Amino acid sequence: MDKVVLAFSGGLDTTVCVKLLEEKYNYEVITVCVDVGQPEDELEKSQNSADNINTGKHYIIDAKEEFANDYISKGIKANAEYEGYPLSTALARPLIALKIIEVADKEGAVAIAHGCTGKGNDQFRFESIINAMSDYKIIAPIRELNLTRTEEVKYAKEHNLPLSSDKRYSVDENIWGRSIEGDILEDPKNEAPENIYAWTASSEDAKDTPEKISIEFEEGIPIAINGKMMPLIDIIREANKIAGENGVGRVDTIENRMIGLKSREIYEVPGAKLLINAHKALEELVLTTSELRFAEYMSTLYADLVYGALWQEPLKEDLDQAFDNMQRRVCGKVVMKLFKGSIHPLTRESDFSLHSVDQITFEDKETDQREVEGMIKYHGIQAANFQKLNQ
Repeated sequence: MDKVVLAFSGGLDTTVCVKLLEEKYNYEVITVCVDVGQPEDELEKSQNSADNINTGKHYIIDAKEEFANDYISKGIKANAEYEGYPLSTALARPLIALKIIEVADKEGAVAIAHGCTGKGNDQFRFESIINAMSDYKIIAPIRELNLTRTEEVKYAKEHNLPLSSDKRYSVDENIWGRSIEGDILEDPKNEAPENIYAWTASSEDAKDTPEKISIEFEEGIPIAINGKMMPLIDIIREANKIAGENGVGRVDTIENRMIGLKSREIYEVPGAKLLINAHKALEELVLTTSELRFAEYMSTLYADLVYGALWQEPLKEDLDQAFDNMQRRVCGKVVMKLFKGSIHPLTRESDFSLHSVDQITFEDKETDQREVEGMIKYHGIQAANFQKLNQ
């Protein structure tokens, strides 16, 4: 019997997919859960579900550090935010897909499967990587059989498949962010209940005194928090904790999905908001006006490519190289103030600073202020000529 490797979380969609692949597609199913920072109970659920369903083999692959060092780091350098929120799920999907390809190679599989529906973005993100980096056949049972959630539940009960009946919302979590959707959140008229949040305090419940946090960067990458050097993955964890306690990182947005649908999405990205805001503050100090303007354009383009399942697009690689070159001078320290959901820089310093106190001070006598008169005379001269012609 031919083997298929299934991206597996242990949730309803992927649990149903196991039996569908066996019964309707006649495959031996190998399940893979790639750990990019999910809660421990989610990893245990995937293992328990795989055991209960008796899959041929189940892999749990620890990719957290690789995710931080090779993916999140790029997102920080690029200030990768899509429609106002730092990308987290979209950043993780290419890595997950690549790990699944590795397992398929190892197991001699002939196909790769996923549990995505036909309405979301992840079907694009998985399949674009699989198509670009391998020749495996792709199977998407939920989409191909046009199954509704109700039909899935019915199928699962008929086949005695394990279900998590207490889960109201669809949650995707990794070390960089947490997304929550589904149930009453689907209707923008409904206020999001407080109990959906796990990483962040509300502004009312956040700390009552402001907190100052210092972030040090080396070539655009955070290397220390509050003076303590640590690996990026640990900085992210600490940033999530600190920013979350201060009510930073909640995003409630109407997102424009790839297929054109509008979707109400809620994100918790406390550490990402803290680190990206600090990164932007340092860039303001060390990059030229032209670099900042171009970086802002590149950042939007970069986020659109990543969100739009084009991680393997050559332009994305070109942008990575441009950011790497630009980030060589993004070194220094920023102190951020966090309070009741707000966040802004207090101080910034860098050996590559383009800011000169001597030049900007009102007490400067060496710079002759009268010299600027010649510049002013010719500034906007074409606009002035136009207005005089039309008076």
